[in-house]
Amino acid sequence: MTGSASPTPVVCCDLDGVIWRGDEPIPAAIEGVTELCAAGVRVGFVSNNSSQPIADVVAKLERCGIDADGDDVVTSALAAAALLRDGLAPGSRVLACAGPGVVQALLEVGLEPVDRPPAAAVVVGFHRNFDFDELDRASSAIRDGARFVAANLDATYPVPGGLMPGSGAIAAAVATASGRSPEVAGKPEPPMVALVRERFGNNGIVVGDRPSSDGALAAALGWPFALVLTGVSAAIAPPGGEAIPDPPPPYVGEDLGALVPSLLAALAART
Repeated sequence: MTGSASPTPVVCCDLDGVIWRGDEPIPAAIEGVTELCAAGVRVGFVSNNSSQPIADVVAKLERCGIDADGDDVVTSALAAAALLRDGLAPGSRVLACAGPGVVQALLEVGLEPVDRPPAAAVVVGFHRNFDFDELDRASSAIRDGARFVAANLDATYPVPGGLMPGSGAIAAAVATASGRSPEVAGKPEPPMVALVRERFGNNGIVVGDRPSSDGALAAALGWPFALVLTGVSAAIAPPGGEAIPDPPPPYVGEDLGALVPSLLAALAART
């Protein structure tokens, strides 16, 4: 896959619920990406999951059989770091109530990730070791005046057998304890929109499983939205998930593979 923004259309795929559920790849999605690439289409990956550094996401894609590099992947960790880079002095301390993806992104923009106050800002993202002590430290820093950024507000992420709490659930706890609402960096907010345009250009299609984030990102970009039903959405919203919107988006399929013919036709019409 090429590494620079292209004037030709791109298919930007979400990861959780589109390409995989947890550590289990979705076979029809892997086949779909392979078909798109074989047809000469650029495929990018735009994820609200901030937990992993980009190199780890690329390695996971490669284990699934998808050839990718770092320029093909944008996450909400990058969006959060870009948001703070533009608003804080270089070297500012940022409390990372988040996983290593956020820590790495902060380091790359010249900020200092820390795990306790004092801090100029707090970034909240998905991570599995969130506990009361971390809630206490993060909310205390925010009450003392630290800027509060949430990587995203996705309430859940799809995993084999169901859903697990997402970044939005952790951000809600910190917001409740601090008495402050966060700035949001990931899909569908402006920091992520800007990153997608910078990385992938101005002409594409968004593929995702969550209308409230993936579909809203497509709307913010002015791109068509393709909804897959391998993640959090269904005809009737499952607990913790979302319903297919009424009216539905332009493309709805059981999985990415099922949508490939429609996506190729749509891309041909946009070139």
